[in-house]
Amino acid sequence: MALDITGTYRYPPANETWLSSRVEEIIEPDLPIIDPHHHLWLQDGNPYLMDDLLKDLAAGHNIQGTVFVQAHYGYRSSGCEHLRCVGETESVMALLNASPEGVAANVCAGIVGYADLMLGDRLDEVLEAHFHAAGGRFKGVRHSVSRDSNFPDGIVLRPAKAELLADPAYRKGLARLVEYELSYDAMLYHQQIPELTAAARAVPELPIVLDHFGCIIGVGVYRGREKESFANWRKDMAELASCPNVSVKLGGMGMIICGPQYHERPTPPGSVELANAWQPYVETCVELFGANRCMFESNFPVDKAMFSYGVLWNAFKRIASGASSEEKQLLFHDTAKQFYRL
Repeated sequence: MALDITGTYRYPPANETWLSSRVEEIIEPDLPIIDPHHHLWLQDGNPYLMDDLLKDLAAGHNIQGTVFVQAHYGYRSSGCEHLRCVGETESVMALLNASPEGVAANVCAGIVGYADLMLGDRLDEVLEAHFHAAGGRFKGVRHSVSRDSNFPDGIVLRPAKAELLADPAYRKGLARLVEYELSYDAMLYHQQIPELTAAARAVPELPIVLDHFGCIIGVGVYRGREKESFANWRKDMAELASCPNVSVKLGGMGMIICGPQYHERPTPPGSVELANAWQPYVETCVELFGANRCMFESNFPVDKAMFSYGVLWNAFKRIASGASSEEKQLLFHDTAKQFYRL
């Protein structure tokens, strides 16, 4: 487990040699896919930039589009503090402009950036700067509220203020996204799902997508309590599903805080093992929300420490093997396309 001296769980770097020791034949290679959640970054000296992304996208699956989600990459190093985050959108666009011809049409077709939703009237300036930088690709905002009462000092990075989703200023920021026809990516931990339900009911016009199943923590006090955590998560997700403006991203289970330790094994896991582990979570979400409010995601490169891109999408396809062709189209492509207005 990648635990540093501060007691914080760190993203382990991907080992390309280790990942290449597990290669699978691509399942349903013609099935159209939009990957609605990936990052580009220079995290801890382990860059994952356009060439790295394109290599993964070429694994053999029919990836027809992607959505970039904020990862504190490329912020401006000077200027007004509240506008420095716009540098991330500018940096992504610079990478696209320097890419081979034809790449920019589908890669990072949507950009979800950061904006401090507590800014009040100054929020407009940030959103308009993102719009200007993105050339039509700016689709939404992610301002993480991740915090767990069992880890008051944080688990990964940057713990948010407690009960931020209930703060009137934050709620005002959420409502402002509606005026700009933007969506909201909810980054939080599973204990906070009821807080999101309350916020979704308070701003019912706002399209919200819950990232990574709601980040079900599997480390620290949660390790060994998986059945209890699943039961609590399912109960909270059933309540959240009553909010018609909320969708769910199915993925992110390779995050170190969710408890996987595949990276410590001699060989990577295969898609059968991953599908068996994740199927209860996927089936629960599809049952509660419907395929039209669920979308598979890669969460690369965060999850890349645990399995390869090709194996990941094979696992999703195994889980969805019993779904109808219409449901598959929604889960792998149409829900993401519609949610992000691609």
